[in-house]
Amino acid sequence: MKFVSAIIKPFKLDEVRESLSAIGVQGITVTEVKGFGRQKGHTELYRGAEYVVDFLPKVKLEVAIKDDLLDQVIEAIEKSATTGKIGDGKIFVFDLEQVYRIRTGETGPDAL
Repeated sequence: MKFVSAIIKPFKLDEVRESLSAIGVQGITVTEVKGFGRQKGHTELYRGAEYVVDFLPKVKLEVAIKDDLLDQVIEAIEKSATTGKIGDGKIFVFDLEQVYRIRTGETGPDAL
C-alpha cells in the first residue's frame, strides 16, 4: 500500500479530484495549507503599498491506495495539476505499513 501526498494550486483541486475519481480512487483528504518552494513567495500591491507574501496558499491532497494504482495516481495528478508555471506543486509517495477501518475492524488493503 502507498500513501500519496500532493501539494497543488487551489484552483486545480476540482480537476485533480475528477481525474482521481475516474481511475477508481475512492477517498481523498484535502487540507488548505500555505507554504513556499523555490519561488519564495511574491510581492503584491494593496492600497498603494507593496508587501511581500511569503507563504502562498496551496492545497494538500492525501490518498491511501493499493500499490498497483500508484503509477496511474501520479500520472493523473501530474496531468491535471500542471499549469506549466512555477509553483505547480510536488507529489510525495510513502510506504503505508497498515490501515485500519475503525467501524468494521478491517485491516490492510481491505480497509482502503
